[in-house]
Amino acid sequence: MSHRIGIIGTGWVGSSVAISVLHSGLASELLLHDLKGDVAEGEAMDLAQGGSFYPTATVRTATIEAMKDTDAIVITAGRSGTPEQTRLDLLKVNAGIVSGFGQQLAGYRGAIVVVTNPVDVLTLVFQESSGLPPERVLGTGTMLDTARLKQVLGAELNIDSHSVHGMVLGEHGDSEVVHWSGVRIGGRPIAHWPGWTTEKQSRIAETVRRAAYEIIKRKGCTNHAIGLVTADLLKCLLRNERRVLTVSRVQVAPSPYAGVALSLPSIVGSGGAVEVIEPEMNEEERKALHHSADVLRAARLALNPH
Repeated sequence: MSHRIGIIGTGWVGSSVAISVLHSGLASELLLHDLKGDVAEGEAMDLAQGGSFYPTATVRTATIEAMKDTDAIVITAGRSGTPEQTRLDLLKVNAGIVSGFGQQLAGYRGAIVVVTNPVDVLTLVFQESSGLPPERVLGTGTMLDTARLKQVLGAELNIDSHSVHGMVLGEHGDSEVVHWSGVRIGGRPIAHWPGWTTEKQSRIAETVRRAAYEIIKRKGCTNHAIGLVTADLLKCLLRNERRVLTVSRVQVAPSPYAGVALSLPSIVGSGGAVEVIEPEMNEEERKALHHSADVLRAARLALNPH
């Protein structure tokens, strides 16, 4: 089945999303939009000229209005962070940008994927400004943090990351929570792995939490891994795969996190993040997740203190 996909924002991240989507073969038509029209046009030309090397697809620029006739739209527009900034430091400037797109896309019938940081609060901002159902506005959330956890654990244990099963929950940011009690390799809890210690847990959790800062310090941004994450999420949405992914979405009652967008394992298919699964957690993890929700709630309140 062919799909029309839109990408708003064609900077480093938007361009990496675009090439990952094209290589996946998911899009029959890819529409690009950027406030800098020449940049979007240049990216469309560059990508289109590589058409011999990915499954057949049309790549062109489009207005926001034209993007309403797509199956999914990815939001990557916004300012990038510096090594000294947290994701939440970017909030005020990027909230205005994302809110404007939300208003323009009110009534949209497809799925929205928010990538712009701070992704959790901006997922909430987009959902509120657009009025779209919470399950159809998804942030990439901790999908990337989860992938980083698997990669670091795989390197630590000399096991392919595909065989490491675990999740990062909560904020895509400094308050994120590694769900250590759920990490499994070959069905064995990580706590029972030979030589495993809590010191290793603390060190690895910090490595995962600091990963983006270390990359930004060296090259100025992170873009390739999040491009791959986004393409994978789009595939799950548009092919109705109903996989369980750690996406960010606005939580609703009776969840204790109602009114906050954060990452919990969710069943993702053509209807969006249609079912949230709150995993079994130990008391320490539960407290940490509540703290993460409080951090995000406070950040959202700071945008509109009155």
